[in-house]
Amino acid sequence: MGGGRQDADGATLLEVQTADGYAGNVSPELACQWWQAGHAVLIDVRTDAERDWVGFVPGAVALAWKQWPGMAMNPQFDEAVKAAVPAGGRAVLLCRSGVRSITAARRATELGLEAYNILEGFEGDPDADAHRGARGGWRFRGLPWRQH
Repeated sequence: MGGGRQDADGATLLEVQTADGYAGNVSPELACQWWQAGHAVLIDVRTDAERDWVGFVPGAVALAWKQWPGMAMNPQFDEAVKAAVPAGGRAVLLCRSGVRSITAARRATELGLEAYNILEGFEGDPDADAHRGARGGWRFRGLPWRQH
């Protein structure tokens, strides 16, 4: 797992990795456990087009960090993320690869939330041919998702 730890049998260890400027990094599996148990709000910060094209997580809050056209900042992000996460609650942020969600987690932290980045994102790390979907990520790991 990119950035995560595995035991001797290759099983993912469910732990939080420290990070600068936000609560930490978590594996897709840990994020899913927290979300399904009601211990976190899952926020998908990919664009609407990405969710429509590649797939989405049913029940996740769809809140783009940046939006087409031109990948402009979403001016509603601050208010929407504060409205989505109850006071004292936890947010786990998901993007394509785990990069945009770092920036979104930092911003959510600045807004007073306990925010975590989900490592590998929805599509995982690129392979030798720069294709995603076969090296980690939410979808590859068999966590809940659907296609329109």
